[in-house]
Amino acid sequence: MPLWKRNLIVCWLGMFVTGVGMSQIAPILPLYIKQLGVNDSAAIAQFSGIAFGITFVLSAIFSPIWGAAADRWGRKLMLLRASLGMAVVVGCMGFSTNVYMLIGLRLLQGVITGYSTVCTTLIATQTDSKHAGYALGTLSTANIAGSLIGPTIGGFIGVNWGLQNSFFITGGLMMVAFITTALFVKESFTREDKVVIGLREVWRKVPEKSLTINLFVTFFVLTVALYSVEPIITVYITQLSGNTSHVALLAGIVFSASGLANLIAAPRLGKLSDRVGAQKVILVALLAAGVLFIAQAFVTSPWQLMGLRFLLGLAAAGLIPSVNTLIKKITPASLTGRMFGFNMSAGYLGVFGGAVLGGQVAAWMGIRYVFLITSALIWINAGWVYFMVYKKLETNGREDHGKLEHSRS
Repeated sequence: MPLWKRNLIVCWLGMFVTGVGMSQIAPILPLYIKQLGVNDSAAIAQFSGIAFGITFVLSAIFSPIWGAAADRWGRKLMLLRASLGMAVVVGCMGFSTNVYMLIGLRLLQGVITGYSTVCTTLIATQTDSKHAGYALGTLSTANIAGSLIGPTIGGFIGVNWGLQNSFFITGGLMMVAFITTALFVKESFTREDKVVIGLREVWRKVPEKSLTINLFVTFFVLTVALYSVEPIITVYITQLSGNTSHVALLAGIVFSASGLANLIAAPRLGKLSDRVGAQKVILVALLAAGVLFIAQAFVTSPWQLMGLRFLLGLAAAGLIPSVNTLIKKITPASLTGRMFGFNMSAGYLGVFGGAVLGGQVAAWMGIRYVFLITSALIWINAGWVYFMVYKKLETNGREDHGKLEHSRS
């Protein structure tokens, strides 16, 4: 078995375990904050937002730093650092005695995180261009699969064994990822003892500066759009169903529908991008997603919403892996970790910005407008991709083909 396939399996399992662990915390944060002594509902909402968002903000800042460390010291070492660090920090959250200690630990979690980023870098650098789309598409399903079952596991543990045990078990899952990585991930990495260069010098070495920035912008807008509806889905389902006794179940099914579709389609669209070009897959997926977001604004039942979210999951499966594939193809191997770090920073900021955007639009204009504005963002992004990414790559491809034909003649 090729090395990249072996590491893909191990990294997939590690990211899956990490996804389960991290997603099972999110639903119980407000309940845990209340257990820590905060009783006012407005204060609980405020502290929950801070505790949730601070991790993404700090992750956005530190992702490029850990990406640079991975390029300099090796990807496996950074995987071990991230998984062990998260195991300790998340486990300590179960010992919090007040909400400020919890927020401090969430802040520290944002500083030391980076397991998924380094996994992506490792697989991208070990996989040849012919299989990059398939490998990165498959890898992207790990967090999705973990996130699908994580909230259910977290709720079950919290109800039956106590909220604190959710953090202890999550820390244990992170430790499983650490042990699995230590035993089975293989990397042939030779550290070059060179003077650490600054950001400006790194940027000078990037061959496709304009295209790289355009891909970062594309990734940011994608995550803003995809996460803008996350905060309001449950409220929207309440409006559609009129039966509050089953809202939690319906919301869970609706969330799972898009995740399941993404899980099914991502490896297949990854293979397709290897054949026809990732830029084509991104463009078509953006156009389809724009239509599907508009349709979600006009549904009249939760089941219609569920069907459209499943279709959206199929389209979304071609987006983020394709962006990662293009970054891998245009970036020198020595800079891959740093470029993926910057890209993940854009993604983390997009998650935070999307959640804020969705909540504000819903509060001021109504829930249905969240879907319409998100659709507009998606189509603006499609226009950006067409002019700034698609046309440039297609032109470069034709020029390379012309040079090849000329050399043959």
